[in-house]
Order: sequence, then C-alpha cells, then structure tokens
Amino acid sequence: MISRELAVRLREAGLVWRPAAGDRFQLLQQDMESTGTELFTVSDMTIEAHQYPTGTVLGFNGTTEWALDSVALEDALWFPREDQLREALRGTFVGLDRTDDGTWRVTTVFLGERREHVADTAEDAYGFAVLAEVDATR
Repeated sequence: MISRELAVRLREAGLVWRPAAGDRFQLLQQDMESTGTELFTVSDMTIEAHQYPTGTVLGFNGTTEWALDSVALEDALWFPREDQLREALRGTFVGLDRTDDGTWRVTTVFLGERREHVADTAEDAYGFAVLAEVDATR
C-alpha cells in the first residue's frame, strides 16, 4: 500500500478517484475515538459509492463500530492499489524492476522522455510515476 503522504500528494495533484469495490481509503477528518488511521475498503456489502447529481457519497451500510451513515468523497483519502496506479500510467509504462540496492524502479516514457521513479516499495514507485505525470499535465 502506498504511504499516506503519497496518497495526499496524488490527491492534491488532482488524481481522480472513481470509487469501486476493493478501493481503500481513510477519512480525512475523524471525530471518533480512533487514531485517524483507520483504513476502510469499499465493498458492495458494507461501504458503497452512491452517485448523486451533487457528487459521490460513500455510504456505510450497517456499521456498528460508530455512527456514520455516509461521507462525501471529498472527505476521504484514497489509497490506490498497485494495479490502479499502473493503469493510470496507461501507455507510458515501460517496466518495473528491482534495483541492486533492493529498491523498486518504475520506468515510463512520458512526452517522449524516458523517466525512472525509484522507491522502497513497488507501489510507491508507481505512485511517484503517476504523480510526475499528473503534475506535468496540470
């Protein structure tokens, strides 16, 4: 899973989230007794994404831990999975490999330029590659 810091940077850069089953997120502002690091997963059974003309709302179905019916998408921080980050790179993705020092490197070709993004985990390397592309297109 990508780091919270990287998830925040991707959000701030404008990476668009269209919630689907299996997506993980945290609430940006938690008024409950948790530490603010509780991770939720979108599921057709417990947490569903509801589309309304005013925006997307994540509905909590039958939660018993604390009283929360729904939360606006803007109030949730998405943690994209490795496959979602790779998909976000679309045709720019060239490869993923492990470096000699044990870190992970994602190679892309973006706007005709070969780029390498290195991180301690494969997920973060993908995340940094997506972040670079999103930043470059803003």
